[in-house]
Amino acid sequence: MSENSKIEWTDHTFNPWEGCQKVGPGCDHCYAETRNARFAGGTAINWGPGAPRRRTSPANWRKPLHWNAVHGNFLYQHGRRQRVFCASLADVFDNAVDPAWRADLFALIKQTPNLDWLLLTKRIGNVPAMLAEIGITGLPWNVWLGATIVNRSEMLRDAEKLLTVEARVRFWSVEPMLGDLGDIPSELLPDWVICGGESGHGARPMHPDWARSLRDQCDAAGVQFLFKQWGEWMPADADDCDPGIDSRRLMWSDGAPYSEQDGQRAAALLAHVGKKAAGRLLDGRTRDGFPRDAA
Repeated sequence: MSENSKIEWTDHTFNPWEGCQKVGPGCDHCYAETRNARFAGGTAINWGPGAPRRRTSPANWRKPLHWNAVHGNFLYQHGRRQRVFCASLADVFDNAVDPAWRADLFALIKQTPNLDWLLLTKRIGNVPAMLAEIGITGLPWNVWLGATIVNRSEMLRDAEKLLTVEARVRFWSVEPMLGDLGDIPSELLPDWVICGGESGHGARPMHPDWARSLRDQCDAAGVQFLFKQWGEWMPADADDCDPGIDSRRLMWSDGAPYSEQDGQRAAALLAHVGKKAAGRLLDGRTRDGFPRDAA
């Protein structure tokens, strides 16, 4: 339930509990729900309205205390603080979670000042009320607060909500990126933006122009940008691909299916090659931006 993480933007993942429910299009192919079903005999028993969330073991809850204790040596060796992503198999601000569990989590965060806690939520609007419910008037200094944003409508709905909560670092996780965010008002941009395509079974492709536009707007505004992955699909060379093959797809930059009758817009050719083969190079470059306050 917690581990040294393979996620590019964190060192550890920690799950205080497991379970959630779908709240938007980015949840359609939730890997955590699939994992929950696999370990529960085929049914995701901790997913959906009314489903019980499962608190993880006391031994799991002790792991951040260990990471905190050894942090000083890591800082000496690497010149930065260790980051903990919480929670990959749940949502800290899920309405179905017992507030006492959330209070215990924030007590743990305060007990581990040598760690930076990255709290990423699809329910950013819940944050102020849920913090007040457990008697917290401001996020601890070692919390980075993030909102998951997958398309323009979510960006327009949630970006301002994120900015209303004081946090040392505020960030977006635009993953899976399911649409062009369009022109983003610069005042809505956070300190840091993560971008990535969808992986796993049934993954939807990401048009390269969506990622490029977000990258360019971040660069123009001085916002740190990290390109995490293409996902299962990546841009392909038309000379090497037959669009009629099932593993190839042409799509317009607005996400609409390709049609030969509409020749007014440029289409991108995407190839289904798998996450590992697709990699994380954007226009031939790895983008690993982190907030300037990350040290």
